[in-house]
Amino acid sequence: MQNILAIWQREMKSYFVSPIAYVVLTVFVFFSGFFFYSILTAVVQSTMMQAAYGQGSPPVDVPGIVTRSFFGTMSVVLLFMIPMLTMGLFAEEKKRGTIELLLTTPVGNVQAMLGKYLATLTFLAIMFATSGLTISTLFLYGQPEWKPILGAYLGLLLYGAALLAVGLFLSTITENQIVAGLITFGVILLLWLIDSYANSAQGVMRDVLSYLSVISHLDDFIKGVIDTANVIFYLTFAFVGLFLTYRSLESWRWKS
Repeated sequence: MQNILAIWQREMKSYFVSPIAYVVLTVFVFFSGFFFYSILTAVVQSTMMQAAYGQGSPPVDVPGIVTRSFFGTMSVVLLFMIPMLTMGLFAEEKKRGTIELLLTTPVGNVQAMLGKYLATLTFLAIMFATSGLTISTLFLYGQPEWKPILGAYLGLLLYGAALLAVGLFLSTITENQIVAGLITFGVILLLWLIDSYANSAQGVMRDVLSYLSVISHLDDFIKGVIDTANVIFYLTFAFVGLFLTYRSLESWRWKS
């Protein structure tokens, strides 16, 4: 456990020593604020138009609509953020030649992998905390339900954890972090687009593709519904990514 914590501390320091952390945080804060403002403005304007021209229209849950649209948009933004967090985890170690030292010390493959993975997961949680400042403005001017918001954040964290595991694995197959980032973006974009292919499929294939889609399991969380099946899916997805990372490190270790 001490070795995992040491790797975690090392990776967290490396994030904030380099400009990557500040660039990612700045971009994420900017887009989260921009999309939140755009969604809120559109919903308020639509509500005002209904109130002005509609008669007997039911009340509109503005905070609920805004939060659901906001979290759905954030799931897309993460497609671009995740590769930036994972692209240098092992690729940069290979480029510098420090991976041999890392894997031959008492730390070992599993502890090195978990330390790096937990560091990226921690940074992802920090990103979500910054977006929480944006969401908090709804509580200043309204009374939104906080349970669906927490459920949506839990879903995004599990969704991000699954994609981080994929990025961690792909960072082990190349020495170039730019290549690792591009491959990671392509793979998770494909996983995200599976849902679109599922809508056009039929029968059993439709069910299989819908289950494999990483975005379809997020919908319930965004609606405030925490389904155990969705939690298990993301945890299993993350486990598979970590297992592939371990096997890749073992393969590289034997070759070297």
